[in-house]
Amino acid sequence: MQGLVTVFGGTGFVGRQVVRALAKQGLRVRVAARNAGRGYRMRMLGDVGQIEVVQANIRSPLSVERALIGAETCINLVGVGYESGRQGFQAVHVMGARTVAETARAKGVTRFVQLSAIGADTGSACKYARTKGEGEAAVRAVYPDAVILRPAFIFGQEDSLLNTAALMASLSPVLPVIGGTNGPKLQPVWVSDVAAAVAKAVIDPACAGRTYELAGPSVLTLRELLQFVLRETGRSRVLLPLPYAVADLVGIGGDIMAGLRGMVGLVPPPPLTRDYVELLKSDNVADPALPGLAELGVTPAALEAIAPTYLYRYRKGGQYAELPAGAY
Repeated sequence: MQGLVTVFGGTGFVGRQVVRALAKQGLRVRVAARNAGRGYRMRMLGDVGQIEVVQANIRSPLSVERALIGAETCINLVGVGYESGRQGFQAVHVMGARTVAETARAKGVTRFVQLSAIGADTGSACKYARTKGEGEAAVRAVYPDAVILRPAFIFGQEDSLLNTAALMASLSPVLPVIGGTNGPKLQPVWVSDVAAAVAKAVIDPACAGRTYELAGPSVLTLRELLQFVLRETGRSRVLLPLPYAVADLVGIGGDIMAGLRGMVGLVPPPPLTRDYVELLKSDNVADPALPGLAELGVTPAALEAIAPTYLYRYRKGGQYAELPAGAY
């Protein structure tokens, strides 16, 4: 087996696929997670002894140091979609990324891969996007040759994008189109393609120092994405244009939910926050001036080919339900 790779955030939605992709490349993988108990089954993604799981919190330098002992490569996948308790954007995206990078450098780690996001910009009005940009800068200050990967909205069996829309469609007669009639443009990318890109960034030295934007082959408006979900789940719902000003008011309730979730674990994740509304004020598509999946040797899978394999769960009658004419 090849050298050791430490993956921070390896038990998450993206992390599990990244660990699987690294194992297929014959790499030894150490999964560093805040809740190591969630990764008890991850050892089965590789050969005997190829994958280990350790406890580490990127807000705790000592635990980060332990997780990096003997590692040649460090991958930081840790991120949050909303602020809850001590898991704030600044603490995770900026201070956490800086801690991981500085500790990795001190431990002699030679390669660093940082998962960021399309829209990352230190001047953004969206706190999520702004701190993602600041996190990139913090990493590059320590590792000028770090590989930065910026995925678009990620879809897959456990995503929060299509699953949330499908769940809302099963519960409500109305789906909001945030931003007006059509909403922003989106270019969702499959989680397995993101994982393949991460693995390529680890093994290919030509990737060093570059920033890649990872997106799928289809550009859809938010309305078109919701229409796709409705067709796939066999439901008819009203798509209600929701101006950003109104969505901001709805987001206040999500902010309250996020705050309560930080104190009471039983509170469900917020479907919408004010900062997420701010994020949706810009199109979430790849910059054609930057390299992407093609330059990493990855052919992106189409949303229309992958999403039906898990959206069937939201149909009346499940996978055997007969879809109306025009459905994929």
